[in-house]
Amino acid sequence: MALDPVTAIADLAKTAVNAIWPDKTEAEKSQLAAAVALVQGQLAVNQAEAANPSLFVSGWRPFVGWVCGGGCAWNWIGLPMAKAALDYFGHPITVSAADLGEMMPLLLGMLGLGGLRTFEKINKVAAK
Repeated sequence: MALDPVTAIADLAKTAVNAIWPDKTEAEKSQLAAAVALVQGQLAVNQAEAANPSLFVSGWRPFVGWVCGGGCAWNWIGLPMAKAALDYFGHPITVSAADLGEMMPLLLGMLGLGGLRTFEKINKVAAK
């Protein structure tokens, strides 16, 4: 194998350029692969939790979902109806709606509305 100085200089220049300005597509691919691996790991944990016969292990997600759903239902349906009914019967009350600033991120995350699904769809890694 003969040593070609032009090829050697070109390889050295390519190595230097890649060290200074790495290929973004490779970096993006590795980030996407890491994100997919993280999601797959969480899915495996979710499946193991859901298959557990103990209600304390398999039931926490439905419980949190019901609590968040109940909170939203009370805040937007129950409370206005109760205030209207009490006002109608001559017993007006002053009750403010719950601050949903802490509950909504949890509910939106559980519903998958946090943007990860959109990210997967854009990068064509999501299932159809």
